[in-house]
Amino acid sequence: MNHSSKPGLSFNTGSDALHGVLRVDQIRNETLVQLVQHWSEPKDRDAIIDALDELAGVVCGVAREGELDAALEQVEDAACMDSAQVQVHMHDVRRLLAELKEVEHRTSRFAKGASDIKHPAMLPTRRHFEANPLPEQTDRRWT
Repeated sequence: MNHSSKPGLSFNTGSDALHGVLRVDQIRNETLVQLVQHWSEPKDRDAIIDALDELAGVVCGVAREGELDAALEQVEDAACMDSAQVQVHMHDVRRLLAELKEVEHRTSRFAKGASDIKHPAMLPTRRHFEANPLPEQTDRRWT
């Protein structure tokens, strides 16, 4: 569940808590608007439809390397689409940073290595390996 004050522009933790999710509805909205902005001109509409048909063929078939990128670029060119970017105001930057820090905190808790585990039961094991390091734990430059 997204608890952001602006869910349409937000960071959240994924459903499995192992990844983050960036939501930017404005990009989707502007993409759709740009796709149909020249729709009233039959010539432009036909070119866009042809490009979309070609893209559908690539997506539904077995695409060769680079074919999907070329089909996407053809749609973008036919529809005179801009790059997918949004302007983020200062207060939203601060909010997004706080949301991203929370996502990082939630997802990184699974990224700890064995050396980061500080459970008291592991103290004898840590002491043992400090006194008797494994061969791959030694610095071979000095041996």
